Amino acid sequence: MNEKISDIMTKNPIVLVAPATRNDALKLMVKHNITGIPVVDENKKYLGMITRRDIFEKPKEDQIALVMREDAPTISPDSTVTIGAEIFRKTKRRHIAVIDEKKRVVGIVTPYDYLKLIYQKKISDPVEKFINNPCILVHQSTPLKVVFRMITLTKINAYPVVDDDANLVGVITDRDIFENAKVETNEASSQLGIGEDEDSWTWEGMRNILKILYVEEKIEVPKSPVSKAMVKDPATVLNKSPAYKAAKIMIDENFSQLPVRDSYDNLVAMLYDTDLLEIFKE
Repeated sequence: MNEKISDIMTKNPIVLVAPATRNDALKLMVKHNITGIPVVDENKKYLGMITRRDIFEKPKEDQIALVMREDAPTISPDSTVTIGAEIFRKTKRRHIAVIDEKKRVVGIVTPYDYLKLIYQKKISDPVEKFINNPCILVHQSTPLKVVFRMITLTKINAYPVVDDDANLVGVITDRDIFENAKVETNEASSQLGIGEDEDSWTWEGMRNILKILYVEEKIEVPKSPVSKAMVKDPATVLNKSPAYKAAKIMIDENFSQLPVRDSYDNLVAMLYDTDLLEIFKE
Protein backbone atom coordinates (compact mmCIF):
# COMPACT_ATOMS: atom_id res chain seq x y z
CA MET A 1 0.00 0.00 0.00
CA ASN A 2 1.19 3.51 -0.83
CA GLU A 3 -0.28 5.32 2.17
CA LYS A 4 2.14 7.03 4.49
CA ILE A 5 2.09 7.07 8.27
CA SER A 6 1.20 10.76 8.09
CA ASP A 7 -2.04 9.75 6.36
CA ILE A 8 -3.32 7.65 9.25
CA MET A 9 -1.60 8.94 12.41
CA THR A 10 -3.14 11.04 15.15
CA LYS A 11 -1.55 14.44 14.70
CA ASN A 12 -0.28 16.61 17.58
CA PRO A 13 -0.81 13.95 20.25
CA ILE A 14 -0.85 14.49 24.00
CA VAL A 15 2.73 14.41 25.30
CA LEU A 16 4.27 14.26 28.78
CA VAL A 17 7.07 16.72 29.52
CA ALA A 18 9.90 15.28 31.62
CA PRO A 19 10.82 15.36 34.42
CA ALA A 20 7.52 13.92 35.58
CA THR A 21 6.03 11.18 37.75
CA ARG A 22 3.97 8.08 37.16
CA ASN A 23 0.92 9.89 38.46
CA ASP A 24 1.45 12.71 35.98
CA ALA A 25 1.27 10.11 33.22
CA LEU A 26 -1.78 8.41 34.74
CA LYS A 27 -3.63 11.70 35.06
CA LEU A 28 -3.13 12.38 31.35
CA MET A 29 -4.19 8.84 30.48
CA VAL A 30 -7.35 9.18 32.54
CA LYS A 31 -8.26 12.68 31.39
CA HIS A 32 -7.72 12.01 27.68
CA ASN A 33 -8.78 8.36 27.59
CA ILE A 34 -5.47 7.12 26.18
CA THR A 35 -3.08 4.31 27.10
CA GLY A 36 0.22 5.58 25.70
CA ILE A 37 2.00 8.93 25.79
CA PRO A 38 5.23 10.10 24.12
CA VAL A 39 7.65 11.64 26.62
CA VAL A 40 9.53 14.79 25.59
CA ASP A 41 12.06 17.13 27.18
CA GLU A 42 11.57 20.82 27.83
CA ASN A 43 12.55 21.54 24.22
CA LYS A 44 9.85 19.14 22.97
CA LYS A 45 12.44 16.59 21.80
CA TYR A 46 11.39 12.95 21.97
CA LEU A 47 12.76 10.91 24.89
CA GLY A 48 10.67 7.76 24.95
CA MET A 49 7.20 6.27 25.37
CA ILE A 50 5.21 5.59 28.53
CA THR A 51 2.25 3.21 28.31
CA ARG A 52 -0.15 1.60 30.72
CA ARG A 53 1.67 -1.66 30.11
CA ASP A 54 5.01 -0.12 31.18
CA ILE A 55 3.45 1.16 34.41
CA PHE A 56 1.97 -2.27 35.20
CA GLU A 57 5.34 -3.89 34.64
CA LYS A 58 7.02 -1.48 37.09
CA PRO A 59 4.24 -0.66 39.57
CA LYS A 60 6.59 0.51 42.33
CA GLU A 61 8.54 3.03 40.24
CA ASP A 62 7.46 6.65 40.42
CA GLN A 63 9.83 8.60 38.17
CA ILE A 64 8.99 8.58 34.47
CA ALA A 65 12.65 8.22 33.55
CA LEU A 66 12.64 4.81 35.25
CA VAL A 67 9.34 3.63 33.77
CA MET A 68 9.30 4.90 30.19
CA ARG A 69 10.78 2.93 27.32
CA GLU A 70 13.67 4.85 25.77
CA ASP A 71 14.01 2.03 23.24
CA ALA A 72 10.34 2.18 22.22
CA PRO A 73 9.96 2.13 18.43
CA THR A 74 9.54 5.34 16.46
CA ILE A 75 8.73 6.05 12.86
CA SER A 76 8.96 8.88 10.35
CA PRO A 77 5.76 10.49 9.05
CA ASP A 78 7.03 9.75 5.54
CA SER A 79 7.34 6.00 6.17
CA THR A 80 4.79 3.70 4.58
CA VAL A 81 2.02 2.03 6.54
CA THR A 82 3.65 -1.28 5.59
CA ILE A 83 6.78 -0.34 7.54
CA GLY A 84 4.65 0.70 10.51
CA ALA A 85 2.75 -2.58 10.50
CA GLU A 86 6.03 -4.51 10.48
CA ILE A 87 7.22 -2.56 13.52
CA PHE A 88 4.01 -3.43 15.38
CA ARG A 89 4.41 -7.12 14.53
CA LYS A 90 8.06 -7.30 15.55
CA THR A 91 7.91 -5.27 18.77
CA LYS A 92 4.44 -6.36 20.03
CA ARG A 93 3.91 -2.73 21.13
CA ARG A 94 0.65 -0.85 20.59
CA HIS A 95 1.94 2.72 20.32
CA ILE A 96 4.52 4.14 17.94
CA ALA A 97 5.63 7.76 18.23
CA VAL A 98 5.94 9.58 14.92
CA ILE A 99 8.93 11.93 14.97
CA ASP A 100 10.40 14.31 12.41
CA GLU A 101 14.03 14.90 11.49
CA LYS A 102 14.44 17.22 14.50
CA LYS A 103 13.21 14.51 16.92
CA ARG A 104 9.97 16.38 17.57
CA VAL A 105 6.81 14.35 18.11
CA VAL A 106 4.38 15.09 15.27
CA GLY A 107 2.01 12.17 15.76
CA ILE A 108 1.25 8.77 17.22
CA VAL A 109 0.01 5.65 15.49
CA THR A 110 -1.78 2.60 16.94
CA PRO A 111 -3.52 -0.51 15.57
CA TYR A 112 -6.80 1.43 15.72
CA ASP A 113 -5.52 3.70 12.94
CA TYR A 114 -4.94 0.63 10.79
CA LEU A 115 -8.48 -0.62 11.45
CA LYS A 116 -9.82 2.61 10.00
CA LEU A 117 -7.65 2.18 6.91
CA ILE A 118 -8.77 -1.44 6.46
CA TYR A 119 -12.39 -0.32 6.54
CA GLN A 120 -11.83 2.67 4.25
CA LYS A 121 -10.14 0.48 1.64
CA LYS A 122 -12.75 -2.28 2.04
CA ILE A 123 -10.17 -5.05 2.36
CA SER A 124 -12.18 -8.13 1.46
CA ASP A 125 -9.81 -10.99 2.37
CA PRO A 126 -11.60 -13.40 4.74
CA VAL A 127 -11.10 -13.05 8.48
CA GLU A 128 -9.84 -16.63 8.81
CA LYS A 129 -6.77 -15.71 6.76
CA PHE A 130 -5.47 -13.48 9.56
CA ILE A 131 -6.03 -15.59 12.67
CA ASN A 132 -2.63 -16.03 14.30
CA ASN A 133 -3.18 -16.69 17.99
CA PRO A 134 -4.47 -19.74 19.87
CA CYS A 135 -7.98 -19.38 21.25
CA ILE A 136 -7.95 -19.74 25.05
CA LEU A 137 -11.38 -20.59 26.46
CA VAL A 138 -12.74 -19.71 29.88
CA HIS A 139 -15.59 -21.69 31.40
CA GLN A 140 -18.48 -19.61 32.72
CA SER A 141 -17.95 -20.94 36.27
CA THR A 142 -14.31 -19.78 36.44
CA PRO A 143 -13.75 -17.30 39.30
CA LEU A 144 -13.05 -13.73 38.24
CA LYS A 145 -9.85 -13.76 40.29
CA VAL A 146 -8.52 -16.61 38.18
CA VAL A 147 -9.40 -14.83 34.94
CA PHE A 148 -7.75 -11.63 36.05
CA ARG A 149 -4.62 -13.58 36.90
CA MET A 150 -4.73 -14.99 33.36
CA ILE A 151 -5.01 -11.47 31.97
CA THR A 152 -2.05 -10.32 34.06
CA LEU A 153 0.17 -13.22 33.01
CA THR A 154 -0.72 -13.40 29.32
CA LYS A 155 -1.31 -9.67 28.65
CA ILE A 156 -4.45 -10.73 26.77
CA ASN A 157 -7.26 -8.49 27.98
CA ALA A 158 -10.26 -10.50 26.73
CA TYR A 159 -11.30 -14.14 26.66
CA PRO A 160 -14.28 -15.99 25.15
CA VAL A 161 -16.51 -17.62 27.77
CA VAL A 162 -18.13 -20.99 27.08
CA ASP A 163 -20.65 -23.32 28.73
CA ASP A 164 -20.36 -27.05 29.43
CA ASP A 165 -20.81 -27.82 25.74
CA ALA A 166 -18.10 -25.33 24.70
CA ASN A 167 -20.71 -23.00 23.20
CA LEU A 168 -19.87 -19.31 23.25
CA VAL A 169 -21.97 -17.56 25.88
CA GLY A 170 -19.99 -14.38 26.49
CA VAL A 171 -16.73 -12.48 26.56
CA ILE A 172 -14.90 -11.35 29.68
CA THR A 173 -12.50 -8.40 29.70
CA ASP A 174 -10.50 -6.55 32.33
CA ARG A 175 -13.10 -3.80 32.07
CA ASP A 176 -15.90 -6.21 33.08
CA ILE A 177 -13.87 -7.42 36.05
CA PHE A 178 -13.20 -3.93 37.36
CA GLU A 179 -16.80 -2.85 36.90
CA ASN A 180 -17.65 -5.61 39.34
CA ALA A 181 -14.99 -4.43 41.78
CA LYS A 182 -17.32 -1.47 42.44
CA VAL A 183 -14.59 1.06 43.14
CA GLU A 184 -15.78 4.66 43.16
CA THR A 185 -13.88 6.84 40.69
CA ASN A 186 -13.14 9.57 43.23
CA GLU A 187 -11.89 6.95 45.71
CA ALA A 188 -9.69 5.34 43.07
CA SER A 189 -8.19 8.63 41.95
CA SER A 190 -7.54 9.86 45.49
CA GLN A 191 -5.77 6.62 46.42
CA LEU A 192 -3.24 7.33 43.70
CA GLY A 193 -2.96 10.99 44.62
CA ILE A 194 -4.77 12.13 41.48
CA GLY A 195 -7.30 14.80 42.34
CA GLU A 196 -10.39 15.22 40.20
CA ASP A 197 -10.76 18.42 38.21
CA GLU A 198 -13.66 19.93 36.28
CA ASP A 199 -13.56 17.09 33.75
CA SER A 200 -15.30 13.87 34.69
CA TRP A 201 -13.25 10.71 34.24
CA THR A 202 -14.37 8.35 31.50
CA TRP A 203 -14.53 4.62 32.19
CA GLU A 204 -11.73 3.83 29.76
CA GLY A 205 -9.60 6.41 31.50
CA MET A 206 -10.41 5.05 34.95
CA ARG A 207 -9.34 1.57 33.83
CA ASN A 208 -5.76 2.87 33.81
CA ILE A 209 -6.05 3.62 37.52
CA LEU A 210 -7.97 0.53 38.54
CA LYS A 211 -5.32 -1.87 37.27
CA ILE A 212 -2.65 0.01 39.21
CA LEU A 213 -4.75 -0.15 42.38
CA TYR A 214 -5.10 -3.90 41.89
CA VAL A 215 -1.36 -4.35 41.47
CA GLU A 216 -0.84 -2.34 44.65
CA GLU A 217 -3.44 -4.51 46.42
CA LYS A 218 -5.72 -1.54 47.14
CA ILE A 219 -8.82 -3.10 45.58
CA GLU A 220 -10.18 -6.62 45.67
CA VAL A 221 -11.32 -8.51 42.60
CA PRO A 222 -14.55 -10.42 43.38
CA LYS A 223 -14.54 -14.20 43.77
CA SER A 224 -17.78 -14.54 41.82
CA PRO A 225 -17.89 -16.60 38.60
CA VAL A 226 -17.25 -15.13 35.18
CA SER A 227 -20.91 -15.59 34.26
CA LYS A 228 -21.84 -12.79 36.69
CA ALA A 229 -19.61 -10.23 34.99
CA MET A 230 -19.20 -11.26 31.34
CA VAL A 231 -20.75 -9.54 28.35
CA LYS A 232 -23.48 -11.89 27.20
CA ASP A 233 -24.27 -12.48 23.52
CA PRO A 234 -21.16 -10.60 22.36
CA ALA A 235 -20.61 -9.25 18.88
CA THR A 236 -18.96 -11.87 16.68
CA VAL A 237 -17.76 -12.20 13.12
CA LEU A 238 -17.97 -15.12 10.68
CA ASN A 239 -14.68 -16.71 9.65
CA LYS A 240 -15.57 -16.11 5.99
CA SER A 241 -16.48 -12.45 6.51
CA PRO A 242 -14.31 -9.80 4.84
CA ALA A 243 -11.64 -8.22 7.01
CA TYR A 244 -13.15 -4.77 6.66
CA LYS A 245 -16.35 -5.99 8.35
CA ALA A 246 -14.38 -7.18 11.37
CA ALA A 247 -12.51 -3.87 11.43
CA LYS A 248 -15.80 -1.95 11.37
CA ILE A 249 -17.20 -3.92 14.30
CA MET A 250 -14.02 -3.29 16.31
CA ILE A 251 -14.20 0.42 15.53
CA ASP A 252 -17.90 0.75 16.34
CA GLU A 253 -17.74 -1.30 19.53
CA ASN A 254 -14.33 0.00 20.64
CA PHE A 255 -13.02 -3.58 20.79
CA SER A 256 -9.51 -4.78 20.11
CA GLN A 257 -10.72 -8.36 19.64
CA LEU A 258 -13.68 -10.34 18.30
CA PRO A 259 -14.83 -13.95 18.70
CA VAL A 260 -14.85 -15.72 15.33
CA ARG A 261 -17.49 -18.33 14.51
CA ASP A 262 -18.11 -20.65 11.58
CA SER A 263 -21.30 -21.17 9.55
CA TYR A 264 -22.51 -23.67 12.18
CA ASP A 265 -22.19 -20.98 14.86
CA ASN A 266 -19.24 -22.75 16.50
CA LEU A 267 -16.53 -20.65 18.11
CA VAL A 268 -13.35 -21.19 16.11
CA ALA A 269 -10.98 -18.41 17.18
CA MET A 270 -10.43 -14.96 18.63
CA LEU A 271 -9.38 -12.26 16.18
CA TYR A 272 -7.23 -9.42 17.52
CA ASP A 273 -6.71 -6.04 15.89
CA THR A 274 -2.99 -6.76 15.59
CA ASP A 275 -3.78 -9.93 13.61
CA LEU A 276 -5.24 -7.74 10.86
CA LEU A 277 -1.89 -5.99 10.45
CA GLU A 278 -0.91 -9.01 8.34
CA ILE A 279 -2.87 -7.27 5.58
CA PHE A 280 -0.02 -4.81 5.25
CA LYS A 281 2.74 -7.43 5.08
CA GLU A 282 4.84 -7.27 1.93
